[in-house]
Amino acid sequence: MIRVEADCFEQFVPKGGFVCRKGEALDNWVGIIDGLVKINNFSPSGKNVTFAGVPTGGWFGEGSLLKDQTRKYDVMALRDTRVARMPRDTFEWLLEVSLPFTRFLLMQLNERLGQFIGLVENDRMLDIDTRVARCLAAMFNSHLYPGLEKLVQISQEEIGYLSGASRQRANQALQLLEKEGLVRLDYGGIRVLDLEGLRHFQA
Repeated sequence: MIRVEADCFEQFVPKGGFVCRKGEALDNWVGIIDGLVKINNFSPSGKNVTFAGVPTGGWFGEGSLLKDQTRKYDVMALRDTRVARMPRDTFEWLLEVSLPFTRFLLMQLNERLGQFIGLVENDRMLDIDTRVARCLAAMFNSHLYPGLEKLVQISQEEIGYLSGASRQRANQALQLLEKEGLVRLDYGGIRVLDLEGLRHFQA
């Protein structure tokens, strides 16, 4: 761990700034110390497609590092964000010498695959109210995002970005979820009251 602590470095990215850009060479593995980012891309028609939101405690980019590819997506800060960067050499060394880290990465990749399969289902089959519910529930993956509390410090605008809805439409969906007793809209965030209810909500 001494090498990991010595090699990793911190970076501040302001709201609206890019943590990573599509097409960049992958030099490090990225974790969120504090903040929130969205992983997104643009379709050939120019439509903004959000793949995932990564809150405090989450890491991303391991798949592209393992395949030695350039980055396939943009990563943008939805608020002022502090990120940790682990250099590629350190990542590969840790993968070689640490069985627990290798096991963690296998779980990470498996969870991420499940997340993206769910995203495709949500985008193609679900209405906006249900998408907002699933978007919130997806942030409570204890493997991908350890330590996230039941009060999610996320704005209605950010929920809209992550679920593919306007701020106004996301607000309507959140009010419906609050009426159903699944969440409470608190100052500075959204408190989840019934996580399983969110995961299985159907409008």
